[in-house]
Amino acid sequence: MARALSWRDAGVVADGLPAREDARDMAERQPIVYLRGYAGPPSGVDKQTDDPFYGLNSGATHIRVGGDEVPTFYQFEGPLLRLMNDEGYQLLVRGDQQAYLASQDDGTVPPASIWVHRFYDYAASTFGTSVVGVPEEFDLERAAERLYDFVQLVRLKTGAPKVHLVAHSMGGLLARCMIQKVSRTPDPATGEPRRPGSELVDRLFTYGTPHGGISFDVGGGLVDWAMETFGPNGSDMFVPERMYAYLTPGALEGAAPPAGWRANEIPPEAFDVRRVFCLVGTNAADYGLVEKAVGPRSDGLVHIDNAYVRQAHRAYVHRSHSGRYGLVNSEEGYQNLRRFLFGAYQVRVDLRGVELPEQPPTGSRIRQAEVRLSVRGLPIVMHEQLAAHHCPVQLDLEADRHVREDGPDGLVPLATTFLLDPAQFHRDNRGQPLRRSRYSLALRVFHLDEKHGQFFWQDHLEQMADWEENLIVDVGRHDDEPETMLQAWAAWQSEVQGIIEDLDPISGDACRFTVDGGELRADIPLPEGAQPHLGARARLCLTVARHE
Repeated sequence: MARALSWRDAGVVADGLPAREDARDMAERQPIVYLRGYAGPPSGVDKQTDDPFYGLNSGATHIRVGGDEVPTFYQFEGPLLRLMNDEGYQLLVRGDQQAYLASQDDGTVPPASIWVHRFYDYAASTFGTSVVGVPEEFDLERAAERLYDFVQLVRLKTGAPKVHLVAHSMGGLLARCMIQKVSRTPDPATGEPRRPGSELVDRLFTYGTPHGGISFDVGGGLVDWAMETFGPNGSDMFVPERMYAYLTPGALEGAAPPAGWRANEIPPEAFDVRRVFCLVGTNAADYGLVEKAVGPRSDGLVHIDNAYVRQAHRAYVHRSHSGRYGLVNSEEGYQNLRRFLFGAYQVRVDLRGVELPEQPPTGSRIRQAEVRLSVRGLPIVMHEQLAAHHCPVQLDLEADRHVREDGPDGLVPLATTFLLDPAQFHRDNRGQPLRRSRYSLALRVFHLDEKHGQFFWQDHLEQMADWEENLIVDVGRHDDEPETMLQAWAAWQSEVQGIIEDLDPISGDACRFTVDGGELRADIPLPEGAQPHLGARARLCLTVARHE
């Protein structure tokens, strides 16, 4: 039951995207500022300041895929070099990036540039000295104030209205401190108000940031690890009381958060969470000993439920917090970053009208869904929530909450992805520009029975899904339509006649859709096999919008 979606069908004509040389005009690009994570005690600070890019340029040669169970060689050159190759960005260090920027005339530095905020230099024994001749003790709020000044300098010298902030781990909290507190607090030296963070930052992308804090259950030999990693006082940076102080204007050190305050929420008056993307790691095993302190439902350091801002975009990938299989030096991380910063379209898939079957007479039934999202042309999975990775979609909880809040047509979120304009970035086998981006959504629904507080396996078939299918979606333009016509096509794999790779678009059947707040929405009926498990009214809601 394939469908085609078109802005024209809804009576809306979308603005056409310009040709590559215009759309990718370097003068209109936003500078990118990278922020590293927590470096640990003084020895760790010194080690990081010895690296010209604080380790953010590191790539990898391993990918955890291989039929022989051996990690396969895959060369990822690192996010900084890849941005230079893919997007034409420049690294303008010139011996000292801060001094270089200060020496340039206003508005003369290329906006398509990458900068690393070296906030740890002040605390390094090799560089940083205070009035008494010793390095500063690292302070997150002071680092955020310097970030504010650095962003202002980058904007002034490039002429760019805003910057993109890309942060790993604690660097995301540093960015939030600047956006939520520093930029909304008058300059203590002059008393003058600062510019709001929403006027300085276009987009914020975080890798494995503990937006909800870090909790430890450290004991025995793990105490030595915690002291080595965080130092004697380092881990208090991630407890609610400390986070409240550096995320809230006017909050004093040691003040208790008010009832209902959540560390992983950004107030709407401070920043639009739709301009935030959080990459969540789900591979705890590759991070080492700390996994035993944090637990398997984490990236090894940050718990899955603490790694995102509420209501922000997010993706789950099977990568660890850092290291050889870490989030930053991974293809999965880079591809999500690139599409969030430079994508032309935003595509969201939700479940609508879910009506789960009644609970069994005895015990309880836990219903879960697994979701995997892949984009054509990439060697990795962009997003995956799997039971094996401790992060399936909990259908009972999600359906209950969204139906209770939004009524019987409440939406259960499954996945959101951002797609590049294929005409600008991809070509077919004949060298001709592609007119459509393609992605697939694999969906599995299964259940577990619980009795007396334990799983009941009597009638269970392990790894046997109650229902599973793949939805294929094309987003772009029809071959016979003018450049202004943006469309989408969707089809279930079981209903596709022929070889999928040979069909582009996946179907030519047209279907009308609705326009809601500038977004295109269409309901895609589920195959009959899904109805006993999700209800007769359940369907996928496909939403397509321009990524502004």
